[in-house]
Amino acid sequence: MKVDGTCHCGAIQFEADVQPDTISVCHCTDCQKLTGSVFRANISAPAESFRILKGKPRIYIKTADSGAKRAHAFCPDCGMPIYASAIENTPSYSLRVGTLRQRYELGRPMREIWTGRRMAWLSPIEGAKQADGQP
Repeated sequence: MKVDGTCHCGAIQFEADVQPDTISVCHCTDCQKLTGSVFRANISAPAESFRILKGKPRIYIKTADSGAKRAHAFCPDCGMPIYASAIENTPSYSLRVGTLRQRYELGRPMREIWTGRRMAWLSPIEGAKQADGQP
């Protein structure tokens, strides 16, 4: 499915191909902090389909406890998160679902990860695979 998205202010515009019904929700503390919310919803797009159409995101390199590094892209103007990816030889981009114009057409999340850090007042998503860690 072809999707397109923008940051909140419109300075960054992009397009990609995604597979519907493949949204993942992450409850890790990094995602909570990086979003300013209680989880992050992502969908993967193959690198060969992802194109920035307008603007240039600012990149923040995050080092995980494991030592793995990820590039997190944000709008330099409004600060909205756009995607995360490997630093080199990127096989895919983890797009932030809220940036996508077609977000309501993508179906339900198929999995939730880092569920041990899910806020106690949130229920598991029915039918989504659950993992307390990084699969």
